[in-house]
Amino acid sequence: MGFNHNDHYHPLLLDQLPPGPGVALDVGCGSGRFARRLAATGMHVEAIDRSGPMIDLARAAGSPGPGTISYRQADVVAEKLPDEAYDFISCLAMLHHVPFDTVTRLRDALVPGGVLAVLGLGRPSTVADYARALVASPVNALARVVVYAGERLNGGADPLPTAPIVETFPPMSRIRRDAAALLPGSKVRNLLFYRYLLVYRRPEDDHPM
Repeated sequence: MGFNHNDHYHPLLLDQLPPGPGVALDVGCGSGRFARRLAATGMHVEAIDRSGPMIDLARAAGSPGPGTISYRQADVVAEKLPDEAYDFISCLAMLHHVPFDTVTRLRDALVPGGVLAVLGLGRPSTVADYARALVASPVNALARVVVYAGERLNGGADPLPTAPIVETFPPMSRIRRDAAALLPGSKVRNLLFYRYLLVYRRPEDDHPM
């Protein structure tokens, strides 16, 4: 598979890992690419996705080790997550599929000191946002042409299941506002290709009463 906007940011997400290896939850794991990268760091990974075909595809790819991966079909909105269970929770291009306040359930599932890392999609809402989108447009177009040409030269795209796509994204202004309210102390960083990185670290002294 050629250039993928989400895969491009895997190294940036891995940079957010707390000292470990520990236990990770990958929400909306798709074909399991990032779950496998987490396992390669030694983390024990629970990977969930509400698409059965994507879970089957992820399982078929196996795991590189040394960590383990447990895949299951589940909807994070309906799933009861254990409190203080995960050192790291990742969400790649899935948060716009669910209500944003789902992050509170992910927040509570972190151990104190644990990290939630969201690679999300948002619409530009400021002059700076639009400027970034303008800069990324030619790079994005070139990458798509290269991928398309590569697929044609190699017999076409692989006939594999693809993750469900939602083309409606919230504005970045709302994302920043809601993140500040629901994840105090979190940081939102704009990225190219209409992506943003939201990182929240649960305070070490944050325990339920």
